[in-house]
Amino acid sequence: MNYYVIYDGNCNLCVTLVQLLETLDQGNLFRYIPMQDEQTLQKWGITPQDCQLGMILIDANAPDRRWQGSAAAEEIGRLLPLGNVFVDAYRALPGVKWVGDKVYEQIRDHRYSLFGKRSSTYHSAYCAEGGCKL
Repeated sequence: MNYYVIYDGNCNLCVTLVQLLETLDQGNLFRYIPMQDEQTLQKWGITPQDCQLGMILIDANAPDRRWQGSAAAEEIGRLLPLGNVFVDAYRALPGVKWVGDKVYEQIRDHRYSLFGKRSSTYHSAYCAEGGCKL
């Protein structure tokens, strides 16, 4: 495991995407922490306000290396097998990254009205140490 993915464990879309990553990765590269787990996030100095800006990816080997929002989604994609091919193509197309960033912001800001809110927080079976509440 090399990365922590901090996601909204109450967001239906976010949880669906985490579950897809869990299936693809099987806990080899990523561990998951819901942003509702404030106690675990405090270890990295991450506040609830920080989480409002979107998902966060932390390099477990160098915790100061972080990506947030659409940059985190791109880095996750890049880390997946053959993902760098698609991310590089996406970044190379003129204007597409800017549009992608804006779409990410809209989805982030309206995720509950667009995709619904879970009645309980999702905790991954591939959770970060100290972040398991199964």
